[in-house]
Amino acid sequence: MVGKEFNLTALKQKQSLPLEAKIILTQKRIKEWFDYWEGQIYLSFSGGKDSTVLKHIIENTPGIHNVPSVFVNTGLEYPEVQNFVRKCNNVTIIRPEKSFKQVIEECGYPVISKEIAKSIEHARKCIESGMTKYLYGYQKLCGTYISPNTGKLSTYNCPKWKFLLDAPFKISDQCCKFLKKNPAKKYSKETNRKPITATMACESRLRTSQWLHHGCNGFNMKSPISNPMSFWVEQDVLQYITEYKIPYCEIYGEIQKDKNGKYFATGLDRTGCMFCMFGVHLEKSPNRFQLMRESHPKLYKYCMEKLGIKEVLDFLNVEYE
Repeated sequence: MVGKEFNLTALKQKQSLPLEAKIILTQKRIKEWFDYWEGQIYLSFSGGKDSTVLKHIIENTPGIHNVPSVFVNTGLEYPEVQNFVRKCNNVTIIRPEKSFKQVIEECGYPVISKEIAKSIEHARKCIESGMTKYLYGYQKLCGTYISPNTGKLSTYNCPKWKFLLDAPFKISDQCCKFLKKNPAKKYSKETNRKPITATMACESRLRTSQWLHHGCNGFNMKSPISNPMSFWVEQDVLQYITEYKIPYCEIYGEIQKDKNGKYFATGLDRTGCMFCMFGVHLEKSPNRFQLMRESHPKLYKYCMEKLGIKEVLDFLNVEYE
């Protein structure tokens, strides 16, 4: 149930705050998380611009000390990101037990979105599952599936992707679980430290929903996690990097302002897993794979030929050359 203090109006109000106010509030949330867990916390560090900013804020928050940064080396990060991480102080590097190749062979490819991939995977296993109902236009309301005859789209507009049930390859959302979540959980269990991440509510519907239910600090979640930058937006991150002159991964290029005063990066605008296909169908040309073809030709050739991504993108009608 959405708390009174956590609603869309409150979120928008926080998102509209000036940068300095956001920094103060973020430091407050970090200190609360640190104190609650008696200092036993860690930063989930990706080497991207968001977690780089959060690392800098943590290191400059009064009363905070000895917070390790943990980087999961999945093998899917851009080489520039891996090089940047190695240069950062106080970083622990951990690795998953499975490779990306093993995950796609055993479970399936990550396509469209986590929600759609999960729906396809479940529907293929059980034709009567709730995920299958989503694909046929049903909605779930108060535990009951509502007929598509109401004229409303099902969650995530699943019927649009029903054709993926006939795809000649496996589809799954398990990649993140095996390559990122499981190694992080193992680290948390072994060290008894609770994670803090740089995810923001503006990035997805799921992250907005998480903030609406738990705010920045999910003390009572099944797997407690802190997201003290939840109410930030990308412009805040770019402004912070610029004003505080902090080092960041070179793959983003230079951070500049356009004629309207809006910050932008001249290089890549995302540095997630290189071979992930979530959201690629929404990207304008040149998309991430077309850019990779020019910037990292050897890795491009590997993912297209050895990992079978060429066939997947062909089926999705997504350009890659």
